[in-house]
Amino acid sequence: MQLYPAIDLKNGQCVRLKQGEFKEITVYSDKPEEIAALWQEQGATYLHLVDLDGALAGHSVNEEVIRRIVNTVSIPVEIGGGIRSEEAIASMLSLGVARVIIGTKAVKQPEFIRDMIETFGADRIVLGVDAKDGMVAVEGWETVSEITASCLCSQMKEYGIRHIVYTDISRDGMLSGPNVAYTKKLTDETGLDVIASGGMSSMEDLRQLYEAGVQGAIIGKALYEKRIDLSEAVKTFEL
Repeated sequence: MQLYPAIDLKNGQCVRLKQGEFKEITVYSDKPEEIAALWQEQGATYLHLVDLDGALAGHSVNEEVIRRIVNTVSIPVEIGGGIRSEEAIASMLSLGVARVIIGTKAVKQPEFIRDMIETFGADRIVLGVDAKDGMVAVEGWETVSEITASCLCSQMKEYGIRHIVYTDISRDGMLSGPNVAYTKKLTDETGLDVIASGGMSSMEDLRQLYEAGVQGAIIGKALYEKRIDLSEAVKTFEL
């Protein structure tokens, strides 16, 4: 199982939110590149970045910080948040980012995903599925759509998607445990690389995902609050 330490960016700082609420914010560092270096030092083999400002603005806002992070570490980096055009994807990839995560645009204009996979390749494009009660949320989680996470994933598989980041918004930043059952359901239904996000709180959470056959897990607040030791987690579930 691939582990992804998360770095959420807002105003150039490394932060965490609760359930996507921008008023529920904790700042962990004003030098996110140092956090990236720390996670790599502790054994991380992939990093997950979120441009929170970009998710709301609809375009990248923390580009300079992203560049610094990519230049600081030697491991691959994926990023989501406000990436809604071919130009934005090209810009992120030009910074050295390995994969971009697209959410809102996939719901509003599904064909866009198909076109971007044809342009950049399936290993560069990740589908971001953020859901509340099984329904996909968009626009920085501000709006809930009328499409289920399961339907969206099935449709995107037909367009060539291989990687999916599935976030249960109700659990994000809450340290309440991931939605193992639904993540397993998506994994079993699609056969894709489904990456669990939201609520990771302990080694036991990671173990449940691992035993459910889930391919990846994003760990955020649990690392910052020292509830999960990254080096131990990597040794246990990656190696």
